[in-house]
Amino acid sequence: MRFRLTPRETSFYDMFAASADNIVTGSKLLMELLGADTSARAEIAERMRAAEHAGDDATHAIFHQLNSSFITPFDREDIYNLASSLDDIMDFMEEAVDLVVLYNVEELPKGVEQQIEVLARAAELTAEAMPNLRTMENLTEYWIEVNRLENQADQIHRKLLAHLFNGKYEAIEVLKLKQIVDVLEEAADAFEHVANTVETIAVKES
Repeated sequence: MRFRLTPRETSFYDMFAASADNIVTGSKLLMELLGADTSARAEIAERMRAAEHAGDDATHAIFHQLNSSFITPFDREDIYNLASSLDDIMDFMEEAVDLVVLYNVEELPKGVEQQIEVLARAAELTAEAMPNLRTMENLTEYWIEVNRLENQADQIHRKLLAHLFNGKYEAIEVLKLKQIVDVLEEAADAFEHVANTVETIAVKES
């Protein structure tokens, strides 16, 4: 790591960790949605909405700190990109839950549980990785594994689309379910964006 002569604002590390922990909360709510009766989904969606709002607050706090800090722990652009990508993850997860409720989906297609399991694992890895930004150590395995998970998510998504278009579903149902699985795929992409940003930061700081 480069030796620095100037002090740095270190609260960013805590804020990134808090944002990632909130994403874990969101992934658990997604898992909870899978096993919930349709009557319980609205309440889960409400809790997910609250978690998404907490994520927005965390992101705004990072941006405020960025705008008020003269010295930052790493490049301002990377701080902005990392905060934005973490926020995107929560936005996509909240959107998926909201769509399930709004569309009154009775049963999610087989394979969605695999999508959500991938997201839950990526959330855990991301939360574990954020504190390591302080030292830039033990991060390589994190971004390699998240990229692997994103590739796995791509495969699951393609299989889900093939399943939806096999003729067993009504056209309107296909449109509803496709939007949900597409948003979950976007969440997986956002996890990869976070991992790629962390890799960029680590390379610059090495």
